[in-house]
Amino acid sequence: MSSTPSSDTDAPPFDASWFEQVCAGLDDDGKALLGTAVQWVRQPLRGVRASTGEPLDTHCASVARILARMHTDAATRTSALLAVLPDEADAADKRKSPLLKAFGAEVAALVQGTRSLLRLGRIAGQSRDESADRPGQKEMQRKMLLAMAADLRIVLLRLASRMQSLRWYAESRTPCPAEFARETMELYAPLANRLGIWQLKWEMEDLAFRFLQPDTYKAIARQLEERRAERETFIAEVVGELEAMLADAHIAADVSGRPKHIYSIWNKMRIKNLSFDKLYDLRALRVIVEDERDCYAALALVHARWTPVSDEFDDYISRPKPNGYRSLHTVVADERGRTFEIQIRTHEMHVFAEYGMAAHWRYKEAGAQGGTQKASGDYDRKIAWMRQLLSWGSDAAPDAPAAPEPARDTPADRIYVMTPQARVIELPEGATPVDFAYYLHTDLGHRCRGARVDGQMVPLLTRLQTGQTVEIIAAKSGGPSRDWLNPQLGYLASPRSRAKVRAWFNAIELQERISNGQTMVEKELQRLGRTAVNLEQLAQQLGFARADDLYVAVAKDEFSLRQIDQALKTPAPAAQNDAEEAQVFSPGQASTGRVGGSGVLVMGVDSLLTQLARCCRPAPPDHIAGFVTRGRGVSIHRRDCPSFATLAARQPERVIDVDWGDTGEAVYPVDIVIHAQQSANLLRDLSDVFGRLRLNVIGVNTHSRRSLAHMVFTVEVRSGEQISRALAALNELPGVTAVRQ
Repeated sequence: MSSTPSSDTDAPPFDASWFEQVCAGLDDDGKALLGTAVQWVRQPLRGVRASTGEPLDTHCASVARILARMHTDAATRTSALLAVLPDEADAADKRKSPLLKAFGAEVAALVQGTRSLLRLGRIAGQSRDESADRPGQKEMQRKMLLAMAADLRIVLLRLASRMQSLRWYAESRTPCPAEFARETMELYAPLANRLGIWQLKWEMEDLAFRFLQPDTYKAIARQLEERRAERETFIAEVVGELEAMLADAHIAADVSGRPKHIYSIWNKMRIKNLSFDKLYDLRALRVIVEDERDCYAALALVHARWTPVSDEFDDYISRPKPNGYRSLHTVVADERGRTFEIQIRTHEMHVFAEYGMAAHWRYKEAGAQGGTQKASGDYDRKIAWMRQLLSWGSDAAPDAPAAPEPARDTPADRIYVMTPQARVIELPEGATPVDFAYYLHTDLGHRCRGARVDGQMVPLLTRLQTGQTVEIIAAKSGGPSRDWLNPQLGYLASPRSRAKVRAWFNAIELQERISNGQTMVEKELQRLGRTAVNLEQLAQQLGFARADDLYVAVAKDEFSLRQIDQALKTPAPAAQNDAEEAQVFSPGQASTGRVGGSGVLVMGVDSLLTQLARCCRPAPPDHIAGFVTRGRGVSIHRRDCPSFATLAARQPERVIDVDWGDTGEAVYPVDIVIHAQQSANLLRDLSDVFGRLRLNVIGVNTHSRRSLAHMVFTVEVRSGEQISRALAALNELPGVTAVRQ
């Protein structure tokens, strides 16, 4: 088989001219590899179109040409041709793959990785939900794309393919889908930026911007064209003068105008709020010299000849950008006040600025052939640095430090999988479907009973891999298995998941202890003949915050039941100033079960337990204050509460600011004290008032002396307005005086 396609038999795009371009810089073995690839794809791709409508043979030929201009190796260019073949063209057994036999393991791995990324793109494009389109998800997609690319050349293949698709939309005048352009702007252009491949980054951004905002794009392009002649004349004059200055200083240099990128112009206008005429880099030059010393010498000549603009100088040579970009940037003004930008860099800096990471392969190969020398250790260090950089959570700022600190989670430590809705989930390496379920929702993890990975049922101990799509099969109810906590079985890799499983079993154990303890306490009360005792009040009398705490202590044999008998024989002590625990309203009481939704905000503290004090029973819009109790969060008092005043005087450091937040539908227990003349219909009249006002009475305490009735009604209210209406209505009854306690 001839390694070079025959010009008289090959129709475009695989003609002799194309083959000469894509083989630029390759040795005979590389050319032979590419020639074999052409023979493989010529017939299968003829007449086949991609999902965009672009002919596949034209697409892969153009991608190979882009990669050739980036000076990639022969394996990368060859893979660009083979990756578009359908998977069926490969054998089912990868070890017997004709592709592997014909092209070797390196090309086969690149092709397989590229196909995996294409599959990822199709899944993300077909299944989208709101969570998959969040900004943080775009970052996750970048991380997954990079994690799937064991060889970073796979990322270059994907970027070049996207670049060619954008060019085809522009050249064929086929409408580009907005989502395609938006994905380019949010996912692929930032990747090209991190890799330092400015050539692709700028063109991607310009084309995507053209499709997303055609009117704005055309307006800026029109303004550039209107000033083109004036701008080119000015730049030609400055180039000539600068070349003469550098020659007189014996500095060999190439001086040229710098291309304008419409998206970067628009972005700078938007960010800096500048008009088109105020932009410095509309008139821009680039100076390429031999070495770093000449860079600073040329900068000195520029600043001596023209006036530097303050705050518009950047030294990216001494302080490179995080992605390795190095250059000097300065803005100067001539005698007429016309500003222009000058970039100064060496040839090596320029190659890296244009081709980024791809330039490393060029130098590595050149070193092996005796050309430009680059130590293998330095090459590997830069690649490791680039991988670390790409694992960062956001694009680095231009003035970031030269060497990033080690990331806590390198790509090797994490995997990236997707939900059926294409939401990307980051998990620790070795994670299983159970870890995945717990990441999505704790309850889903508890009910997880099976999983499908890429549509196939798998055991729950299966280790997930980057790029897989995971679907959880859950029971309607139930909990986790204790086997999941056994590290030898390997059900869980995430400490977060293990903590959730432990919490579930701890809660189950707690409920069992509460139930057992409650049974023991109730049996003891039956034995004592005191079944009518309020258990919450009994628990507080015994020194417990809630009845549940008493039950747990009894179940754990930490509290003797004999103490209950003793407590019932002793009258309950009056509220003491130093025992705020006995004053705090307990959310465990059946009558006040909605206290958790009261909407009390503790200033400066998130998710802190709050409880409404029983001594004053606050309700909106009362002025309230908080007192930090021992072990039970913050008790909420009315500011005029005598008990609170005593507590605050004794321990002012435990007073905390609180306020009412969004109370929603929460209700609050309030005590209304009534003094009235005893009469046959008094209780009925009072009940009628509460019924008419639709106030729920949850407690009544009454006693009479010398024909005078003293009553305390505990009612549930939503606001202070309901309290005022109730007091007004009660005081209208003959002989009744009602006040709020």
